[in-house]
Amino acid sequence: MKRTLTLLLAAMIGITASAQLKAPKIVAHRGFHASEGASRNSLNALKAAQEAAFWGSECDLQLTKDGEVLVIHGPKHPGKKDAKKNVDIRQSPMEETRAILLESGETVPTLDEYLQQLAKSKNTKLIIEIKNQLTPQLETEIVQKTIDMVAKYGLQNEVEYIAYRPFVCWEIARLAPKGTQIAYLQGDYTPAYCKAMGCTGIDYKFSVLKKNPNWIKQAHKLGMTVNIWTVNKEEDIRWCIQNGADYITTDNPMLVRQLINEMCK
Repeated sequence: MKRTLTLLLAAMIGITASAQLKAPKIVAHRGFHASEGASRNSLNALKAAQEAAFWGSECDLQLTKDGEVLVIHGPKHPGKKDAKKNVDIRQSPMEETRAILLESGETVPTLDEYLQQLAKSKNTKLIIEIKNQLTPQLETEIVQKTIDMVAKYGLQNEVEYIAYRPFVCWEIARLAPKGTQIAYLQGDYTPAYCKAMGCTGIDYKFSVLKKNPNWIKQAHKLGMTVNIWTVNKEEDIRWCIQNGADYITTDNPMLVRQLINEMCK
């Protein structure tokens, strides 16, 4: 009888725990690029993420040699498939980069064009990754230009920032309006250290947080958010949900949505 009651109690606890799982927010990695006619970081990828009503759409920013802000991963374009034709975005003028079309046939968008598309819908936030630049001065320049352009469109509440370099995080915290959401990407600092450098969250690779799951709890105790990237496998997505991720960045947002609906009823 005791054993039966123990097993029954364990089952009830398991059901309760499952029912109490918090639904993380879905961030489409470089937009919903799996949709027809879209490429990573393209305008169509952002538009598709908005139409699918994903909570967020991530994008990458690079500063060109002539000081224009482009939405593109880089620093080389078009990348491995056409390595012989590559240009270094940071050392090339804007028009030279934009002359090389994306896989979908789209032109590399400017940040201005991207924000115009963002403004067409309030369904989806834009998660802006400011990439490492060649000098600290150029990193300050791209941060300032980005923040100014976001303000121009009145989208401060629709945008959050992420970066690999601590200096970029510091500059965002220094130049952006108070309360701006900023998360650190590199995965080499504790949540407490990230908070001390002005971040409101950590945005770490899945393998980093799988090895350091205590960082999720530490971040939450500090009032920080936890984003996990880039999570595409079902078993990994389930782990993120079970371990309390606030956001999941993924190339497979429809699968994440399906699993959230299944696990977070």
